[in-house]
Amino acid sequence: FAFALRFYEDIMLQTYNFKLIILFFMFSNLFAFAQKEKEREKEIETVVISKVKTEYKNKKENPAYAIMQEVWKRKRTNGLDNYDTYTFKEYEKIQFDISNIDSTFMNRKVFKKLDFIFDYADSADNGQLALPLFLNEAIYKNFGQNTPTKKTKRLLTAQKTSGFQQNQIVSLTAKNLYRDFDIYDDTINFFDIGFPSPVSRNGFSTYEYELQDTIFINGQESFKIRYDPKRKDVLAFQGYLYISTEHFAVTEATLRSTKKLNVNFVNGIFTQLSFDNPDEKTFLRTKFTTSIELSPISKGKNAKGLLATRTVNYSDYIFNPKINPEDLEEREAELEPDFYNKEDAFWETARTDSLTTKEKNIYKMLGQLEETPRFNRLVKLYETLASGYYNVGNAIDLGSIYSIYGFNEVEGHRIRLGARTYFGRNDSWRIQGFGAYGFKDKQVKYGFEGKWMLNKTNRFTIGAGTKRDISQLGVQLTNDDGIMSRSFASSTVFARGENASLSSVNQTNVFTSIEPWKNYEIRVDGTLQSIKSANPEGFNLNYLYQGNQLRKTVNDSHLTLSLIARPGAKYSTYGLDRYEHSTLTPTLVLKYTRGIEGLFNADFTYNKLQFLYFQPFLLGSWGKTNINIEAGKNFDTVPLALQNIIPGNQSYSLVSNTFAQLNYYEFVADAYSTLHMEHHFNGKILSY
Repeated sequence: FAFALRFYEDIMLQTYNFKLIILFFMFSNLFAFAQKEKEREKEIETVVISKVKTEYKNKKENPAYAIMQEVWKRKRTNGLDNYDTYTFKEYEKIQFDISNIDSTFMNRKVFKKLDFIFDYADSADNGQLALPLFLNEAIYKNFGQNTPTKKTKRLLTAQKTSGFQQNQIVSLTAKNLYRDFDIYDDTINFFDIGFPSPVSRNGFSTYEYELQDTIFINGQESFKIRYDPKRKDVLAFQGYLYISTEHFAVTEATLRSTKKLNVNFVNGIFTQLSFDNPDEKTFLRTKFTTSIELSPISKGKNAKGLLATRTVNYSDYIFNPKINPEDLEEREAELEPDFYNKEDAFWETARTDSLTTKEKNIYKMLGQLEETPRFNRLVKLYETLASGYYNVGNAIDLGSIYSIYGFNEVEGHRIRLGARTYFGRNDSWRIQGFGAYGFKDKQVKYGFEGKWMLNKTNRFTIGAGTKRDISQLGVQLTNDDGIMSRSFASSTVFARGENASLSSVNQTNVFTSIEPWKNYEIRVDGTLQSIKSANPEGFNLNYLYQGNQLRKTVNDSHLTLSLIARPGAKYSTYGLDRYEHSTLTPTLVLKYTRGIEGLFNADFTYNKLQFLYFQPFLLGSWGKTNINIEAGKNFDTVPLALQNIIPGNQSYSLVSNTFAQLNYYEFVADAYSTLHMEHHFNGKILSY
């Protein structure tokens, strides 16, 4: 049994935010950000302003406490759960602006031949100029069924993106910034940090509440309650709650982060939510707006940075409609771009929230930018840095650029060049390969693989490949399947000690996989491989075969059945390589491997069973904890090359599910169980 406990104080936000920083750094060379979001005007029929804040000896004297008690008694649930079936429309709009621009910013050399974009700059809420940079619109039709079994389907019916139709990493990264949440939950998740909800039963331990007025919000008489954190150093929100005087339900809420927000690269968060409350037990969303202020370098008041805003309108609710079973299943035709790419005339009538003049100009400006070579080069640079591949002719990706150079004691300096077919983010087939050369062993290595997804709904896929390469096998227990997978330790630039325990692997693999249910995969692999030491003088893999034959090479043929479950995982694409959104989704993997002696000269018959469970979860405002549990057993005698090597880590980087104090091959077992716990404070202790 092995156990590891780690605490990280992350100095950078999640990877998807860092990609955005790369993009906007290219445009300005200097970013920092402060942008105050101004609350939008409300429909108010009566207003009485209270200017003096009343101090109370205890919360029971506070009239807001009595109101919140009624809210807790009638804690709402999503009204959609009360109907057998339902449908509704969802209109989503995501926009990015560079804020606080000035003449010095406009005159930077990076904008040479691009200065026409400043003709589209407009005044932001703080009076400073803001440059609109990106706009994505999407319309979804949502289907739901609660009985006899619960099923949902979110169908993308239309999508329009300004300037990045062929560069979808930008729009996908943008969508991954945002999280939907329930205002009635105790904790609200932003950037994998839990913020206490102002509607939580424990709210009075975090917030001060003040009843300020009774007003009308969207035709409903509502209490206006202001809330503020009791302590300035706590991760919490401030804003207003509008509570129906009749049903004691939240009709509207605003949530603004405090100035003490200590999340790296984030200067501020503002969210506004609107609800319809059809009865005393339920609520329905009508509008959800979130603005995120990103600040890569400084949080000064007038510094330049990025304001990312997402607005979602919910409408056209229909309850208990007749829904056919096939309406809740994905159809291949619905996944094709021709299904959701619509003409401009469609958008004029389909939008539930019309575009402002500023938003309309974004399409016009980026249409001009797409015809500018300098802009296309900047976008190309971003795509290359973010994906690791350089695309040629929308057909071939060269890379990964991050694996071109490596070093180990066997190969010395190593050069690796790779390529793959890539026509778009939703490719249903892919051929990829690589060639490598070590200047010390003077050996050529190679690998090729082809995959073809025959059905896009159940993701039925077949594939085959072969490789001859030098690999470090002692860094992973539950191994990735496939030919192109390669461990981080096979070749590194900076590492401690000697990385000499390397294996020469000659492997051929065929596989098939299918998702009979969404996010539940069944995969079968057939593998033929020979393994020997790549460093016979310093690393011995010799073994006795049948008690009297000393052999250097292990010949192995095996079949592997893998059951992989990721319930709740969300993806933005449907091709072979899907783009996954960051969620708190668990991962469960169960693998059974059967070695077959005599098949293609294989030396051993053996049985191996492996299990993996990975679960991230939030610890309130203290960040995110990841728990990884692995267990396995070889039920038969096998040589060292086929045993379970407890993963070490001789690099200077932090690698999940490895033991930093172990060298490679220092700990080997036929049966094992490991527990890894990592906690990421996400700026709770250190932030700039």
